[in-house]
Amino acid sequence: MEMIGRLVGTMFLAREYAHRAHLRVTGAGSFAKHSALGEFYTAIIENADSITEAYQGRHDIIEIPYLPMIDEEDPVKALESFLDDIEKLRYDAVDKKDSAIQNLIDEAVGTFLSALYKLRKLR
Repeated sequence: MEMIGRLVGTMFLAREYAHRAHLRVTGAGSFAKHSALGEFYTAIIENADSITEAYQGRHDIIEIPYLPMIDEEDPVKALESFLDDIEKLRYDAVDKKDSAIQNLIDEAVGTFLSALYKLRKLR
């Protein structure tokens, strides 16, 4: 499997997970969590789109695999896991010297970090 496809596929999976979690939120602090997940799933798909289009502009069309959904109830742990995967894949997927695409990946990492802050700290 192409590493760039897996990286983008991980973002797609994170979006799907966050959208489902967004619709399941209940209880104390639910509005903040609902909002944070809603912002995340909207932003991360835009990040994935930008990365894919830039990569395909420089290289060729990529295959984006369907990855299996993770079995994790806690959105913080789930997003941490997706982020960890992306950070491990990024330099195998895109050359470190390709700063334009690496900057787009940085923006996606920032999207994860912002969501994690909101999920952990805002109630």
